[in-house]
Amino acid sequence: MSNFLQVLIDGILSGLLYALVAAGLSMIWGVMDVINFAHGEFLMVAMYICYWMGFILGIDPLFTWVAAGIFLFIMGGLTYKWIIKRSLGKAAMAPLLATFGLSMLLKNFCMNRFSPNFRLLSGTILDGKTFEIGGAIVSVPQLVTGVFALVVLAVVYWLIKRTRLGWAIQATAMDKEAAELMGIDTEKIYLLVFGIGGACVGIAGGLMTTYLAVHPEVGSLFSLIAFVVVALGGFGSIPGALFAALLIGLVESFTGFYVAAVLKYVAVFAIYLIVILVRPKGLFGW
Repeated sequence: MSNFLQVLIDGILSGLLYALVAAGLSMIWGVMDVINFAHGEFLMVAMYICYWMGFILGIDPLFTWVAAGIFLFIMGGLTYKWIIKRSLGKAAMAPLLATFGLSMLLKNFCMNRFSPNFRLLSGTILDGKTFEIGGAIVSVPQLVTGVFALVVLAVVYWLIKRTRLGWAIQATAMDKEAAELMGIDTEKIYLLVFGIGGACVGIAGGLMTTYLAVHPEVGSLFSLIAFVVVALGGFGSIPGALFAALLIGLVESFTGFYVAAVLKYVAVFAIYLIVILVRPKGLFGW
């Protein structure tokens, strides 16, 4: 029973992290129908920001996630203004290839400047802290990240559903031309959506620095999982991203423990394929 509870807790905590990483991508994909292939590299940049602020300035990642979120908000906005905006309306693959080029640029720049070495902050406020519940060990850094993920997702959901900006985002996602006729500045909406998407992944990356090592390839797996979460949960749906991420975290955790570690992602992608074949728009798609 303690093993079951341990696997359950690990799956939930992993799922909450996946949800936060995927939330921004879900908004971008749902509103603009654009795949940001550099999403994982945005996560990596956020982790490096918090790592170096911790290593050089001695500021704990529990506080520097704010700086990472702000920096990635700006970076997301600039990515739209300088790259995405110039590629929209051209070949269908242009935005995808443009962000793929950006991902290669960021990854190789960090590899050149910081080397491929794994870097882990030690002596952080939450470093090594755990507590026991029903015989299961809960990692405090992962728990804090999960709680932050829920708070950020709740704020983003409130923003979309309860504010004029959110209504404008939904209108732009449903019909860009009609939204413009109603006086909505869709260019500004796109800019803000990319910024919010960057901020979400920036916060996730900043918090992850409390317990995960940073290296140039750290964002690759999280980027792939984020794509699966968005497609499974539904484009543009925050509740869908949360549900899909929790499902993926639990499937990954239970398959890895009770079946075989090498098969955990096989199970994840099998479920993804089944859902997409039955419901191509995802479980909660707009």
